[in-house]
Amino acid sequence: MAIDIENLIFGLDTFGDVAYNDETKERMSYEESLRMIVEEGKLADELGIDVIALGEHHRKEYAISSPDTVLAALAMVTKNITLGTGVTVLSSDDPVRVYERFATVDALSNGRAQVMLGRGSFTESFPLFGYDLQDYNELFEEKIALFHQLLANEPVTWEGKFTQSLTNTQVYPKLSKRLDVQVGVGGSPDSIIRAARYGFPVMLAIIGGEPTRFKPYINLYERAAAKFNQPAHPVGMHSHGVIADTDEEAKEIAWNYLKKSMDQIGMERGWSAMNRERFEFEITHGSYYVGSPETVAQKMAKMIQEVGVQRFDLVYGAGGQLQKDRFRTIQLYGEKVVPRVKELLRVGDNRA
Repeated sequence: MAIDIENLIFGLDTFGDVAYNDETKERMSYEESLRMIVEEGKLADELGIDVIALGEHHRKEYAISSPDTVLAALAMVTKNITLGTGVTVLSSDDPVRVYERFATVDALSNGRAQVMLGRGSFTESFPLFGYDLQDYNELFEEKIALFHQLLANEPVTWEGKFTQSLTNTQVYPKLSKRLDVQVGVGGSPDSIIRAARYGFPVMLAIIGGEPTRFKPYINLYERAAAKFNQPAHPVGMHSHGVIADTDEEAKEIAWNYLKKSMDQIGMERGWSAMNRERFEFEITHGSYYVGSPETVAQKMAKMIQEVGVQRFDLVYGAGGQLQKDRFRTIQLYGEKVVPRVKELLRVGDNRA
């Protein structure tokens, strides 16, 4: 699928990592961190960034356990930016309640809500809400099927195993348009095929290794969509990044915070700690977009072309980071990186 340069979508994602105070260098309270995330969203909107997506987590490193609540706050203080998630863990939630909450955000924001459904790479929500991890796959299969029915905005009749049964049931609030739904995929072919079957757009979570290894998933999505007689929507990707005035400054921030975050996750999942060689590889050839605006823009333009995506979201704030550095990444992304990526892609397109 050719890149439509004029309609590329550029987003920002945050998992809600609790930030650090600029002066004291201590972690903020969860309350202050949540208020700062709203300020980050306001800044992104002012800069003309297309989307902000909030992750859902239920553990100490992260402030956002209820993304839709934060999005409702953002609906009141932003004008244009799409208000999304990355991801909503549908497996451990009630599809009816998820639909109602995001329909509410959509109404409050004048149609700007976007819910990204996923199984979740973290599993804390399953025991927290009374679900068995042995049912991990079945839960998502059943719940996405119910959610798909709810999108018709009509009475629902449904017989569930892991969900409630419904008989000609109306769900409110009613919307004048279909709710914007995406599916977040971490690298499972089954997830790609499932999204295509329901006609949902796909967002690829590319958090390590060479991004081009995900290109076959786009081809699989297009083939599956054709098989199910569904539209093959443009595919997006998200990856971690830090942007600063210089490459050296950005690398220092990423090494101090992004490495810490990835090492913590790796320790829980049996990965080895990141060494400097691996870190530099991820910046140069892998899935970290770290550096000055020009460095990040050059890599983004290259990967958008090579992977073949129509949307790119930069995951900012990993590991917490100083609040000023989070704001600086957002500002440089909106003011310098996004316009430069478009310029580079136009030049490349004209040379083709």
